Amino acid sequence: MSLPHAILTALLEKPSSGLGLTRRFDKSIGYFWSATHQQIYRELGKLEAEGYIRELPSEQPARGQKKSYEVLPAGRAELARWTALSQDPKPLRDTMLLRLRAAAVVGTAGVEADLRRHLALHQAQLTEYQEIQERDFPPGKDTPEDRLRHLVLRAGIDLETFWTQWLTHAIEEFAELDAAGD
Repeated sequence: MSLPHAILTALLEKPSSGLGLTRRFDKSIGYFWSATHQQIYRELGKLEAEGYIRELPSEQPARGQKKSYEVLPAGRAELARWTALSQDPKPLRDTMLLRLRAAAVVGTAGVEADLRRHLALHQAQLTEYQEIQERDFPPGKDTPEDRLRHLVLRAGIDLETFWTQWLTHAIEEFAELDAAGD
């Protein structure tokens, strides 16, 4: 049930339209909780029906105008309730790790090339996160809200650092396996 809570969070940060939320998911929340445009619109309808959000009155009624939403007190209370819950970590489910396990029994054809592709993708994501950190979190920007947002970004940086290091090691292992097989 995290998508509704991600939407409530985004709307508390800034009232938005569904399209605005989709764009913000693509640029921030989507780095750790993704959602499609259709999923966001579907959830907006549910949140509105539950009394957690409401459509903001438009200044000039016009056909096809984007609806913007804001969080109601019940939505803020629901988000606070959910934030205070205890949750266990989710088990890691990664297709690449499963493919490596399978490669041990059926062979490694194509795996090393995909490891290299994954490494390039993780390096690009790490670079993007580091650029965001430099741009959005200069020294002295340390309000409680900024510190918590930076903490989330640091998780992304640390995860991408882990993956780039692990993938580099995995590629080195493949080189050793190839050398041993010659």
